[in-house]
Amino acid sequence: MFFVVASNYFAVLAPQITGYVINQVQQQLPGRHPAVSQGARDSVVSAFITWISGFHLSFAWLVAVCSLTILLIAIVRGVLMFFMRQTIIVMSRHIEFDQKNQIFQQYQQLDTAFYKTHSTGDLMNRMSEDVSRVRMYTGPAIMYLINLITLIGFCIINMFRNDVKLTLMVLAPLPVLAITIYWVNSIINRKSEVIQANLSDLTTNAQESYSGIRVIKSFVQEKAMLGFFDKNSESYRNNAIGLARVEALYFPSMTLMMGISTILTILIGGMQAIEDPGKIGMIVEFVIYINMLTFPVSAIGWTASMIQRAAASQKRLNEFLDIKPSIVTPPDAVRDPVLGGSIVFDQVNFTYPHTGIKALQDFSLTVNSGDKILILGKTGSGKTTLAQLLLRFYEPDSGSITIGDRPLNRIDLQDLRKQISYVQQDVFLFSDTVANNIRFGVSGDTPIEKVKEAARFANVDKDIMGFEHQYETMIGERGVTLSGGQKQRISIARALVKNPEIILFDDCLSAVDAKTEKEIIGHLYGYLQDKTALIITHRIFAGFKFDKIIVLKDGKLAETGTHESLMAQNGYYAELYQLQLSEKGAEQA
Repeated sequence: MFFVVASNYFAVLAPQITGYVINQVQQQLPGRHPAVSQGARDSVVSAFITWISGFHLSFAWLVAVCSLTILLIAIVRGVLMFFMRQTIIVMSRHIEFDQKNQIFQQYQQLDTAFYKTHSTGDLMNRMSEDVSRVRMYTGPAIMYLINLITLIGFCIINMFRNDVKLTLMVLAPLPVLAITIYWVNSIINRKSEVIQANLSDLTTNAQESYSGIRVIKSFVQEKAMLGFFDKNSESYRNNAIGLARVEALYFPSMTLMMGISTILTILIGGMQAIEDPGKIGMIVEFVIYINMLTFPVSAIGWTASMIQRAAASQKRLNEFLDIKPSIVTPPDAVRDPVLGGSIVFDQVNFTYPHTGIKALQDFSLTVNSGDKILILGKTGSGKTTLAQLLLRFYEPDSGSITIGDRPLNRIDLQDLRKQISYVQQDVFLFSDTVANNIRFGVSGDTPIEKVKEAARFANVDKDIMGFEHQYETMIGERGVTLSGGQKQRISIARALVKNPEIILFDDCLSAVDAKTEKEIIGHLYGYLQDKTALIITHRIFAGFKFDKIIVLKDGKLAETGTHESLMAQNGYYAELYQLQLSEKGAEQA
């Protein structure tokens, strides 16, 4: 702000020196009339004139010295403007950096439920486009706002100092301009919010199309998706053009008003100069001031537009920044615990908040330390919900979950998840090397030997060694270069390399063949000897001895026991087991 004010102060000195030189030129003309007044000047300019007058320079030397002084003033102003941009624009980049980090951190803290109701495209647009608009406010908009306020202030002060009446007449068109700006700004604010919402829809549409391109191509829906995109694009274009038309009112209005001001200056000032030739220099000053005001006044519209857009964007950002995650670590949480002891679900009820689906009803289960639990059930029976509640992706509506007699919500959230490995049903791999995908949940300097060991337990080591660059092979977006079975096994290796106390498998072998499944189960049986494991699946692993098998139905515990006791009950488990045996027999036949 100091550099802005200082640079504009030096800017308004040059017209006064120019006016002084013009008056001196007028005094050299033949048939001149003596000047009645010389006009008021800034104290610095007055001191300069007094100093230079003491040398009694010839007219040529006087013009030369004044010209060099004006050049020096321009250089000083240029240096100040350089520092002005180096401070305020650089500051805006730092603000942009901090704000993007803040938003990204907030996104990571928000609950799983948040991401089920907000699209990825909208999240990305707010973090990129909206933050960029806010940066335009914290940098250029503030800079130009301070610049136009100070420059207009200095110019008007100097103009009033010379001639109040002429100044009022010259500036008469400006109130009309101010009313126009106020009216246009209100329209810009409304349109900016609509445009940003349209841009979010457009980004979401594009992001989903790129992510689901294989589905689009396989169902030959390129034309339909183009139609959706074209519709959103058309809406964005119409609103953007509408905003551009409104903004286009500024510049013709500025040019018209400034042109009228210049004409008034020359007309009225010229009439005064006829009576008092000493005012010729003042008229030149006024014309220069009017020209100097052209950019600041025209920038009012541009600056106001940036401020209004930034306000709309910051409002959109605050919608997410103000959200408080419901899943948090309480202040009195147990930190750095060792998750030992039994896992107890006691009369747990849970309903998904946005769908109203009752996932669990009066569910109770005790899992002793080191137990291997098989969880079976039809789709929608609540199997995955158990894993998500155990990881505190959600909080139960009622009932309690404890680990080692500690309430789950009293354990530090980060420490809880560090000691639990979760292999999700929906596998997600990052666009990185195979090795880095496996070591994702551990430190980046984890030895490659441990990575390979986890891969061997997951029965994917042979596949990886067959790749051209082996463990340094780059995986495409979401693992697009791998088969479904390879992706699942890499995600299993990612879970195993953490060496967790508790491990959750959520239907993680659905994409592998029966032979590979048997090999993986054989490897896992040895790996899981001293660990607590919950294996969620649709099928029975015949080669794995479970301590307990539970069957869920409509969120309730339908059957529980060992393999032998459940076979004796002749219920869902027995029916599923017999069905698998018959399928296996048919395959062998």
